[in-house]
Amino acid sequence: MGIKFGREYKDIVTDFVRGIEMVNGFYELLEMNAEDWQELDAHEQEECLRTLADDIFYGLGSTPVMQVGAGSVRHDAGNHVLKVHDGEKLVSVIYLV
Repeated sequence: MGIKFGREYKDIVTDFVRGIEMVNGFYELLEMNAEDWQELDAHEQEECLRTLADDIFYGLGSTPVMQVGAGSVRHDAGNHVLKVHDGEKLVSVIYLV
């Protein structure tokens, strides 16, 4: 099915990365623990986050909610946004159009 978007994909991913990194334990989706994550340099962390954002974006095309660490990411198709939650707290809204 896929997610429809009107913004530049690279801009969506940049915003999405910033939202995902606000979720406690997001690196668990990469099969890492906090120590493993901290051992990566800044460039490696950025690349991992971009890959994670791409993977989640693709997954949301068929499943409207995905668990990420202690939170979740939701595709709100009606409002053309992605909502990133850390636990129950909304931490980021990424506009798709």
